[in-house]
Amino acid sequence: MKPPVTPTAGRTLWAALLALLAAAPAWAERADRDQPMHIESDALRYEDQKQLSTFTGRVVVTKGSIVMRGTRLEVRQDAAGNQFGTMLAEPGQRAFFRQKREGLNEFIEGEGETIEYDGKTDTVRFLRRAEMRRLAGASLQDEVKGAVIVYNNLTEVYTVDSPTRAAGAPSAAAGGRVTAVLAPRKPASAPASAGSAPVPLRPSGALSGPGPAP
Repeated sequence: MKPPVTPTAGRTLWAALLALLAAAPAWAERADRDQPMHIESDALRYEDQKQLSTFTGRVVVTKGSIVMRGTRLEVRQDAAGNQFGTMLAEPGQRAFFRQKREGLNEFIEGEGETIEYDGKTDTVRFLRRAEMRRLAGASLQDEVKGAVIVYNNLTEVYTVDSPTRAAGAPSAAAGGRVTAVLAPRKPASAPASAGSAPVPLRPSGALSGPGPAP
């Protein structure tokens, strides 16, 4: 069986690939869920028996406001139709993820040597030298760094682990620990600059410390 692939100018473009990232998170631009997915790469290998598509070489994913970049993307689908994607970076580099927040001029950006998306649980994991940022327009508001960052798109809850809790995963923060920079929130009575007050992402418990990884 041949995959539905359309080559474009020596590069591979696959529209609406397996509907990866189809479930729109609560904080994300909701229109993204109805947008087709476009993937560009230098090469594509499709294995029908494994339901595995592997894109390699300057991989760029766009889906509405979602943008992902890396050097290798693997996409699988289970029997129930859930999609699982893994984006890898070049050695020494980090893969990239960006998405607009619903109704706000704000964006969530994240980086890691590996980015994993689980369509069944609607979560994204940034692995090794992980970093996540919230931007209002082009202005940085919040920033967290660690070894592993996991956020749930539906609940808006995120966790950040240091190498102590994520053995073998180097931290993006100096000293190998978790670091966070959180901008102060405007009081509810203050006028919002973008038509509505920003809605902060919510950390789950402490940002670092001993205990089992989430």
